Amino acid sequence: MAAPCAEDPSLERHFKGHRDAVTCVDFSIKTKQLASGSMDSCLMVWHMKPQSRAYRFTGHKDAVTCVNFSPSGHLLASGSRDKTVRLWVPNVKGESTSFRAHTATVRSVHFCSDGQSFVTASDDKTVKVWSTHRQKFLFSLSQHINWVRCANDDKTVKLWDKSSRECIHSYCEHGGFVTYVDFHPSGTCIAAAGMDNTVKVWDVRTHRLLQHYQLHSAAVNALSFHPSGSYLITASSDSTLKILDLMEGRLLYTLHGHQSAGRGIEAFPCYLDRLLGLGLVQLRRGPATTVAFSRTGEYFASGGSDEQVMVWKSNFDVVDHGEVMKVPRPPATLASSAGNLPEVDFPVPSGRGRSVESVQSQPQEPVSMPQTLTSTLEHIVGQLDVLTQTVSILEQRLTLTEDKLKQCLENQQLIMQRTTP
Repeated sequence: MAAPCAEDPSLERHFKGHRDAVTCVDFSIKTKQLASGSMDSCLMVWHMKPQSRAYRFTGHKDAVTCVNFSPSGHLLASGSRDKTVRLWVPNVKGESTSFRAHTATVRSVHFCSDGQSFVTASDDKTVKVWSTHRQKFLFSLSQHINWVRCANDDKTVKLWDKSSRECIHSYCEHGGFVTYVDFHPSGTCIAAAGMDNTVKVWDVRTHRLLQHYQLHSAAVNALSFHPSGSYLITASSDSTLKILDLMEGRLLYTLHGHQSAGRGIEAFPCYLDRLLGLGLVQLRRGPATTVAFSRTGEYFASGGSDEQVMVWKSNFDVVDHGEVMKVPRPPATLASSAGNLPEVDFPVPSGRGRSVESVQSQPQEPVSMPQTLTSTLEHIVGQLDVLTQTVSILEQRLTLTEDKLKQCLENQQLIMQRTTP
């Protein structure tokens, strides 16, 4: 039986700096820095030390989809919709090198345990392995038949042997697209999240489905194992984070925190601030898009469509975690042979979990508003939606007008060339 948590998880800090939805987060070693990527094409590096200045790195030409610190913490890798991978030095200068890694969006980048190589996955249906220091392509894995995210869009999870470059096994039990995959710290199991609202855990030695959770009411976007291997956290479009006790096969906590005011209002931040200040707008829950435990497990971070990065204190039993951290683990690879793996067995839960406890960050008392203010607010939201649509239409018409004007000028030049003796 897993040791109980000493306290409930608590929200420690939240960072604001992105200008669009947060897509990915990762902690450096010793939890000194936290990196986040966003749809705003920027990479942010936050310092866990209070009152420390954050770094904003620019260079990608489109949304940043994935980030990962090297094992030493001296390098930070990022992938983007611009089809490139960048390797950054995470300091105030923010120096980086960029290379065209794929022919489509890069969905995942991850350093191997020795830091000598890293792996990328892409919408071009391939997984590629690269040399870190030489920044040289080593080899490609290509048996997927659709986009490869962290997992892929052909509804399968494929287990690869890095040495032989062979696909060892395909897991096909998901009913929808697979959005995220993570290895158990021991290397014996993998967990996969799906668009079908489920989380599944497989044994990579026997390829047996060990656990199946259906606790979310919307797509599960990301998940992360606690370094002790006893807990798994998930992030979902239903706005919640859920912490699972894998040893008992039950749900421990449901966390809320990421919020949204709606597309129409969020398009105009100046209006949003005023309406929030007047109490005319109530934030509603927004999708939780990413989540990750720190390397020590003391903290975990989450990101959402509300453009915020939140850092939570796990408050798990320190003694239990410390004992587990002393146990040596095999290096993480794309796949492992069964002969070298320690035994770790999880019970298969019979139901949806026996205990559900809820923790909500920044609890707010319900606020009742007069009907006239409610009607006014709904009218404002409607007008903002109309304004947003009008601007979009005007942009389209302006583009068409520019194209027609360009064509007219080209035709005029052709006519002048013909009439000139």
